[in-house]
Parts: sequence; structure tokens; C-alpha cells
Amino acid sequence: MNKGNNVQNNETQEQPSNAQKNKKVLSKLVLIVFGMFGFGFALVPLYDVFCDITGLNGKTNESAASYSARSVDETRTVNVQFISRTAQGIPWKFEPMEREITVHPGETKFVKFYAKNESTQDIVGQAVPSVSPGLAAAYFQKIECFCFNQQPLKGKEEVEMGLQFYVDPELPEDISTLTLSYTLYDITGKVDS
Repeated sequence: MNKGNNVQNNETQEQPSNAQKNKKVLSKLVLIVFGMFGFGFALVPLYDVFCDITGLNGKTNESAASYSARSVDETRTVNVQFISRTAQGIPWKFEPMEREITVHPGETKFVKFYAKNESTQDIVGQAVPSVSPGLAAAYFQKIECFCFNQQPLKGKEEVEMGLQFYVDPELPEDISTLTLSYTLYDITGKVDS
């Protein structure tokens, strides 16, 4: 009979031990889930900081550049190319009115982009810029840009949108061509009415 009692005692001792193990595993899993959730929120700001520091991904400054009186370097020219595309699913025509211009570093230029909502629905668009080569993004300064604001267009409406910019004279000498690319996204569902 003693053997039967010993077996029962061992089983009763193992049960709380298993419950404790399960509790530890559950606690670890909950911490991992919260850690992953927190990392997901921190990822975008960390990515922005990384891009700002390294100049990668051609991210340009989101706010208007303050243009102070700079000297124009007339001994040098830089070709600025403009590319536009629409994200999948947005029925707009979107293109630069000039594909390429030549500028002197420090010289302010103004160009226009054309957009037309080819659907019958009202759509709000948002253009996201990128500059290549990525290193040049820090030297491409937008003073005024349609990309700073949302672009609501009624069905079949068309518009010309302006961009005023300059290329900083500190642009490295080995860069003679910049490409400014815009991708237009449909943000209609994300806009507060």
C-alpha cells in the first residue's frame, strides 16, 4: 500500500510543478507578444531616423525648406529629371509637365505636374517623393510642393500642381544628375471627412 500512496504523492507533486511551468511559458509568450507589438510601433520612427542619418532611400525633407539668400553657382549645372507614377488602383493620370531641366546649384526653379482624375468618383490623392541617388536627397530642397498637401479631385477634374525647389550648392561635385520621383497614392479612405 505504501507504493500506491507514493505514486499518488509523486503525481500530486508533479501537477503543481506542471502548472508552474505552464504559467512561466504563458508569461514569456505574453511578454514576447507585447515586445513584438512595441517593436512594430517603433519600426517606422526608427526607419526614418536611419534614413535621415544615412541618406538612404532618397527620403526628402517633408517640410518646406527655408530658402535663405544663397549664392548661385553659375560655374556648374545639374540635370534634374522628373518621374511620376500612380500606385495600383488609383485611376488618375499623373505626369510632370517637364521631364528634365537644367539648374545651377542655389538657383530657385518652379515646375508643374499635371493630374487628372479619370474616374467619376471623388478621390483624394497624396504624392510621396523620392530622390536618387539617395545621397543627393539631403541637397534637394523643396520650398513649395504639392506633395506637402492632400490632393482632392472630383470625378473627371484635372489640375496643375506646382513644385518650387533648389539644389543646395554643397551638392557633391560628382553628382551631376538628380531624379525626383513621385508616387501618387489613393488615400480617400484614410481622410477624415
